[in-house]
Amino acid sequence: MARERAHLAASRAALRAMREDVEALDISDVTANWVNAQILTRQIDERIRSLADLSDTPLFFGRLDFLHAPGADRAEGAGGEQFYIGRRHVHDADGDPMVIDWRAPVSQAFYRASRKDPMDIGLRRRFGYTGGELTAYEDERLTDPAEAETTSRLLQQEIEKPRVGPMRDIVATIQPEQDEIVRAGLGGTVCVQGGPGTGKTAVGLHRVAFLLYAYRERLARTGTLVIGPNRSFLHYIEQVLPALGELEVQQATVDDLVARVSGVEVRGADEPATALLKGDARMAEVVRRAVRSHVTMPTEPVVVVRGSRRWRIPAYELEEIVTELLGRDIRYGAAREALPQRIAHAVLVRMEQSGEAPDDRVQDAVARNAAVKAAVKTVWPPVDPAKLVLRLLSDPEFLAEQADGVLTADEQKQLLWTKPARSVRSAKWSAADAVLIDEAADLVQRTPSLGHVVLDEAQDLSPMQYRAVGRRCTTGSATVLGDLAQGTTPWATRSWDEALRHLGKPDGQVEELTAGFRVPTDVITYASRLLPHIAPGLTPVASVRENPGFFDIRRVEDTGAVVAACEELLRHEGSVGLIAADARVPVLAEALAGAGVGYLAPGEETTAGTRLTLVPASLAKGLEYDYVVLDEPQAVVDGEPDERTGLRRLYVTLTRAVSGLVVTHTTALPAQLT
Repeated sequence: MARERAHLAASRAALRAMREDVEALDISDVTANWVNAQILTRQIDERIRSLADLSDTPLFFGRLDFLHAPGADRAEGAGGEQFYIGRRHVHDADGDPMVIDWRAPVSQAFYRASRKDPMDIGLRRRFGYTGGELTAYEDERLTDPAEAETTSRLLQQEIEKPRVGPMRDIVATIQPEQDEIVRAGLGGTVCVQGGPGTGKTAVGLHRVAFLLYAYRERLARTGTLVIGPNRSFLHYIEQVLPALGELEVQQATVDDLVARVSGVEVRGADEPATALLKGDARMAEVVRRAVRSHVTMPTEPVVVVRGSRRWRIPAYELEEIVTELLGRDIRYGAAREALPQRIAHAVLVRMEQSGEAPDDRVQDAVARNAAVKAAVKTVWPPVDPAKLVLRLLSDPEFLAEQADGVLTADEQKQLLWTKPARSVRSAKWSAADAVLIDEAADLVQRTPSLGHVVLDEAQDLSPMQYRAVGRRCTTGSATVLGDLAQGTTPWATRSWDEALRHLGKPDGQVEELTAGFRVPTDVITYASRLLPHIAPGLTPVASVRENPGFFDIRRVEDTGAVVAACEELLRHEGSVGLIAADARVPVLAEALAGAGVGYLAPGEETTAGTRLTLVPASLAKGLEYDYVVLDEPQAVVDGEPDERTGLRRLYVTLTRAVSGLVVTHTTALPAQLT
């Protein structure tokens, strides 16, 4: 233990020296101008931040003793090597590694070595910490036949450690099946189906960290993005990647992404049936037709005057050019930019036939000619995406023309606003409307693509939302995370194959995580009673925790008993969540205030004095608490537009507890649970 603590102290000193070396860099003589200086200064600042030593975060969590030096010829009898595995690479003054980054190839054996396949590991050591102090270690001799196979107590303790504050990284506890997904290459899209507590969100975030390590230069150019269901969820996970030294990953919701492009403010809400229709993939064809409907075939020739000469392009030739551009099915805006050049080229052909020798400058000049510009404006006018969607939702004749054979008459009537807005600014746009505008905007001008996108809680997206995300990674790849059983929108996806098709990644590989590391056995068993009703055929999560946790169902008389249950759980270490149907939240808030019990809203960080969070059921997805009080399950079901969605919402709320769950109810429990 003394030797390991000494290595920890030396590693921290080496990390501090690495940071001081960067801080001492003098760039005054190496920058050509102030722009270079600004860029280099920012890069140095980011490097300094990435080398921060978090006092309460272990610098290394494991050690590997190889029987032979990695990569050496074993026949030569080369001696083994020892590596400490941690959150980041640390080297000494001579450049020799003191801690190996968990993402490095040599670290893979820490997660995947077993007695069946020891991967040349003689000893695997795990370390236990209290705060930032090393307090325990545990050894596995994978090649020793005399040593019995046992479950790592330190691993179990780390998995079951009480959670206070935002989500933590799981680098010390990644399991072999999770590691395979984390280290999958950048070239392909991976879809992870994982039930509650299987670690799918953590796997997705660690996959981003791995890809940034393995393909840093490429992703530095193309960018990475993590998409979550809401702001509370993004706040909950936002510290994971910085703790792993990755500071440049963007985070957003789907609504954030489309708002940046659509430019409209979402101030309205659709009825569930209308939102379901607006999110239908058929709407993509309606919007495509609406955009292309602005193109009209030319009926007049174009006459270009240059000096004393007049060059005439007849209407039939203009029609051929327009037809050819339409047939290529390129972006509306790109075709509109190409049209004047095509007309100018036709003029240049006539010039050459008459003996002139025009060059590219002449073609550009002709393309800017007033007659050509007027023709382009008439034939291929500019399209404003928001105005286009406004017209679709306001003009019955225009909608009928574009939706003919795609939507029924009743569906068209359902789409139309009862009170058409006068302008884009005055319209009460819904979230689904903004996605339609985003679709139209992409048809006009291509949406820039990122190198990699992580999409979490993906099961709740509509086909049109999948298309919006897919546009952000057309030339990149994606990691799709979700659980079909936790789909809580009327348009929740029915299968991952369907979702990947809408995303534009039909060849994506679907992986399933079924081992539950966070949810207690009794809790997940109870919640799984709902699976036959909400996701038939889905494999139930099997809890692999040794600690059975705490589970109780209580019939209560009033909110006072609910508050008492919260106070009881607050006597334990860790965070407590009181989850209730959205309509019940004000009543419970009043009861907590009356009892003098402080509480937080989702996304707010817990403190030593306030560890209770009051969570509306609609915001519970993706969040975890050590202990949960679930108020009135039937009210959670009744708060949704249909029973299946309500039961899925209930499944989500039942599976937020890590150490204990108390279900309180005054009315009868849903029949599916009993």
